Formats: sequence, structure tokens, C-alpha cells
Amino acid sequence: MTTDRRSHRTAASDRLLDRTPGLSARARRWTLAGLIAAFVVVALALVVSSTPWPSALAIRAVFERGAADTVAEMEPFVPETGVDARLEVATDDAGDPGGADTRLDVFTPTDAQGPHPTVVWVHGGAWISGAKENVDPYLRILASHGYTTIGLDYTIAPEATYPTALRELNESLAYVVEHADELGVDPDQIVLAGDSAGAQLASQLAVLTTNQKYAHLLGLDPALDREQLVGAILDCGVYDLRAMAELNGIGQWGFKVALWAYTGTKDWSSSYAGTTMSTIEFVTEDFPPTFISGGNGDALTWIQSVPMSDALADAGVDTTELFWAADHEPALPHEYQFHLDFEEAHVALDETLAFLAEHTAQQ
Repeated sequence: MTTDRRSHRTAASDRLLDRTPGLSARARRWTLAGLIAAFVVVALALVVSSTPWPSALAIRAVFERGAADTVAEMEPFVPETGVDARLEVATDDAGDPGGADTRLDVFTPTDAQGPHPTVVWVHGGAWISGAKENVDPYLRILASHGYTTIGLDYTIAPEATYPTALRELNESLAYVVEHADELGVDPDQIVLAGDSAGAQLASQLAVLTTNQKYAHLLGLDPALDREQLVGAILDCGVYDLRAMAELNGIGQWGFKVALWAYTGTKDWSSSYAGTTMSTIEFVTEDFPPTFISGGNGDALTWIQSVPMSDALADAGVDTTELFWAADHEPALPHEYQFHLDFEEAHVALDETLAFLAEHTAQQ
């Protein structure tokens, strides 16, 4: 019966194409196949142009493979002992069914008496991928030098749109402060840190804490007081969405898709989201002392990190920058700090630790 149905359909197709003069039977079949393929392409194009989901999920799959490779590259440099870990700490301890299902990982020195100066790290992933586990090895390394380090999770896009992630991160900071004693946190010595999109989010949290007008614009009450925030670490971040138009090629396409998914609009650069995400416009002299870095092979360095460093310095912020000459070899990629097979990544780690030592006081 199956063969009969297929034969019937083929015959029907032949009869349809028989109406087209001048075509052989084989050519007519190829024409029909071409029409069907064109219809599929047009349908897919309409889907892709109307929603960021397919492209965002494809980018996420690529990023997740890269993140796994980077974690594997860092793991040989993680101390085997000397760091205690508390993983998957739920921040919604009230059990509110309407609350965000956000969690955090906490790393503390095993033998040192707390509380410790605390680095709270926001992971990257272009706002559409990534997880706190991606920075687990790096946070263990920092913790081995006498700090409490905390990796935060947040709901990524397109599952949630702006400013959901920022609100969740602010709420997680409130949890960290409220539970400082049990987490080994010195609530008066907190450093906000992040990589890539996480650096953008960390910079937003820092501006939220230090610029009352900005907090009012966002409609959020900052979880931290200015006095609690003693520093910021910004690696390979995005701070000016209008400048993203200067990217080209596959990088521009990927960021356009990611920002469409994250903001919920194709017109993100001129929207409320694009404006408030551009923290370069909102830094003041109250922004905390900042360590900022980017690789010379990363296009974001020249249109994001360097201008942000200049804006911070112009505002009177104590700024420590680590940039490399444009012709430096090897060309250092995006998030080079995590590629500990590079000697330059260890330079960045040493300077990060020096920055922490300068702006915190360990017991």
C-alpha cells in the first residue's frame, strides 16, 4: 500500500508538471523539487527574521562547546587542596514558587579564618549561553589566595529578556549580604567581577550601586551600599551598545542575534535596554576602583574595553588597565584571561591578584 501511495503521488506530480511545455519528465521532477526547496528556504527565512530563537540556540550550542574546552584548559592550574566549595546554593530560601530559580557556588580558603574579602563573579556567554560552572576553575584559583569567591547564575535569553538577568543578579547580591556569615563573606569588602556579557552585567551592578539616578531609571533598589563595593574586575566586556555596530562579519551577526534575543527587540541600540545597558554613559567618580582588560585579538577590546577604561579614568575612577599592543603575538582572543596555556593569561591573573590585594584587606 505504501508503494501504491507513493506512485500515486508521483503520478499526480507528473500530471501537474505536464502542464509546463518544453520540459522532460526528469526536468519537471527537478523543477518541482526546486520549488519545494525554495518554499522551505523562504519559510525558514521568515521564521529566522521573525524570532531570534533558532539562531540564538545555534550560537548557544557553539558557545557551550567552547566553554567546555576552556574549563578543561583551566583545570590543570586549579589547586588540588586548600579550597572548600559549596555548590548550588539556592538564593530563594523562602521557597517562593514565584521566585527566580537562581543559584550560586561559593569557594572559600580551607584553613584561613573568615570572613574574607569576596569576589562575586558574573559569567559571560553573550547573554544567551553560559553558566556559573564555566568560571568554577578560575574562582577556585582566586579563592586559594585568601578570598571568598562566588559564581552567580541568572536566566539567559531568549528564555528571559532584559532586565530579568540584572534583577536576578541584584537579588542574589542581596542574598549574599544577608547570609554573609554562613557564606564566609565580608559584606564590607565586595568586588564585582565578570567576563564578556558578565562584565557588562557586573558594570551595571556597579553603576546601580553608585549612581542613584541610574537606579531610579532602572526602577531597582541596589542590593549593595556604595561603601560595601570596594572594586570591580571587568574582563573583555561590552559597555557601549551603539559601538557594536562597528563590528563586522560573523561577529556582528552573532552579537545582533544575541542582543535581539536578550532585549526582545531588533532595535536594541536605540531602545531603553540599549541605553541602560551602555554603562559607559553612566559612570561617575563613585564607581569603584576597577581592573579592566582585553586581548589584542578581540575586536571588543578596541571598541568597548579601551573606551570604557578611558571613561572611568576621565570620571576620576582609580583604574588599572591591562591591554596589549595591537601587533602583540600571539594575538590574544576574547576572554584570553581564562586560556591559562597562554603566558599572558598568567600575567592577567597576577595583576588581578595584585589589584585585589591593593583594594582589600585580608584578616
